[in-house]
Amino acid sequence: MKSLIKNILIVLVFAGMIGCELEPIDENRLDLDDVSTFPERAEGILLNGYTGLVNQYSFSEAATDDAVNNILTNNYKRIALGELNAQFNPASRWGNYEQVFWVNKFLKIIEAGKTQWSRDTLTNTMFEMRMKGEALALRGLHHFYVLQAHAGIGQSGQLLGIPYFTEFIESNGNFNVPRLTFENSVKAILADFDAALNLLPTDYGLSAGNVDPWYSNLDNFDYDKYGIVNDNFFELRISGRIVKALKARLALFAASPSFLDNQSYYQMAATNASEILNTIGGVAGLDANGIEFYASDVNIQSRESLWRGSIGGNSATFERRMFPPSVNGNGEINPTQNFVDAFPMLDGTPISGSNLYDPQNPYANRDPRLEKYVVFNGAEFGGGIINTGVGGGNDRLDSIPGQSTTTGYYLKKLLQPEVRINNDGTAQGKRHANVYFRYTELFLILAEAANEIDGPDHQVNGISARDIIAAIRNRAGITQPDNYLASITTKQDMRELIRNERRIELSFEGHRFWDLRRWGVDLNEPARGLFFNGTNYQELPSVEIRNYQSFATYMPIPNSEILKFSELEQNNGW
Repeated sequence: MKSLIKNILIVLVFAGMIGCELEPIDENRLDLDDVSTFPERAEGILLNGYTGLVNQYSFSEAATDDAVNNILTNNYKRIALGELNAQFNPASRWGNYEQVFWVNKFLKIIEAGKTQWSRDTLTNTMFEMRMKGEALALRGLHHFYVLQAHAGIGQSGQLLGIPYFTEFIESNGNFNVPRLTFENSVKAILADFDAALNLLPTDYGLSAGNVDPWYSNLDNFDYDKYGIVNDNFFELRISGRIVKALKARLALFAASPSFLDNQSYYQMAATNASEILNTIGGVAGLDANGIEFYASDVNIQSRESLWRGSIGGNSATFERRMFPPSVNGNGEINPTQNFVDAFPMLDGTPISGSNLYDPQNPYANRDPRLEKYVVFNGAEFGGGIINTGVGGGNDRLDSIPGQSTTTGYYLKKLLQPEVRINNDGTAQGKRHANVYFRYTELFLILAEAANEIDGPDHQVNGISARDIIAAIRNRAGITQPDNYLASITTKQDMRELIRNERRIELSFEGHRFWDLRRWGVDLNEPARGLFFNGTNYQELPSVEIRNYQSFATYMPIPNSEILKFSELEQNNGW
């Protein structure tokens, strides 16, 4: 961790040099105090907190029962096959402490009061409020990332969280601090989130009548000056709305069976989620196009994205990796039969309980989301028909090692279907956006929490789990009336349905790797496939055998940190 601080100091010095004239030699030796006196440089320190945000493109599903990566050296494949340990953990997020120290440095600058954002006192105060709020929220978020990846039962048998850093520590300072208990770690993150909520605007670009009271009640408040600070120009930055959503995510994580299994945290998750969702009309606000939020420029900018990054230029990076070989892709991520089986029939009934399901015509009359998310045998894609069975050429199962599917399926979700990759390697790309939080995730947080509080029909601020699942399945195209949903009456049955809907709706966005762990369910379900032999479909029961240790519900602290810091306690088993 000391090396992170040294790197921060070096970058700060060079940040001060950029744009400076080189005449006096002292100008090239700017220290941290010098950086803090220039608002654009100070803000640059804060903006480092926006690096390392987790988006939907991790493809960690290759280490779950939802997918197989066809590249033998893929890191997630390796941990799924048994290589996960304290020295090798591609899912580690210990590096997010770097962003924590960046924002702590910025908060130190704010507290020093040396940086003048505006000569106008009111405007300067509002700039300080907003950016301090951003820093606190980002500090909480990056600590959450570390907590999600490294909380667990320690060697002492206690449920532990992580070290929580609220100060900038110089490179020669003391980093040898113990982990907090899990609940105290959660409380520390919540404290930062709550402090941020009293400083950030709920949304950027609010009208004069909707300005939050912590701004409108300032002495000599002026809306025009407020607009300079909190205009919708800043809408991609963290806001009060986003922080409330992050609180809901954190509370659901904390409440889960592998951690606190606690009703008060389920209540916190449900309350924060419902308060946000009621501002968009409750279940009526579910975005009709949210299923394919990634599919076009229009949908990228839709109301489905509660928080996203800027929309990048045209690219074909993910499409090159994921498209089937016949359309010049590398077919890297292969959804499993396990995942495909999670999609119900068109009437909403699970395939295991439906008389309509035909194993030899397995994709007929299925949930329409299946066709949107998975390229299966006989599907139209890229201007042709994809054949993963006999006669399928390069698209056939196991035709080309490291390129053709290993399960009988290719990934479709998250990809821009309009991308064209030419035979000469050139491509007509499309724009993509990193999405950090979707409204559908928030709906599912509320559904899970409300059901755990008191079953399918328990309402939190007028919304129940049944209401949400009905809206999501109706949007998906499940035939109405949804008799299967109507048959669900117990908390346990609704729990399984919510988990399945979460599996489908949030698939390939990096959630399932962590969901399986927080739910405490089996990590070693073998990845299955399906092959069309020219006449019949035959199941491939063991495409990839998972090999997680029994204690892999909780991920390890990096061994390098354990060796450096005697106060750090490793999770049990590692």
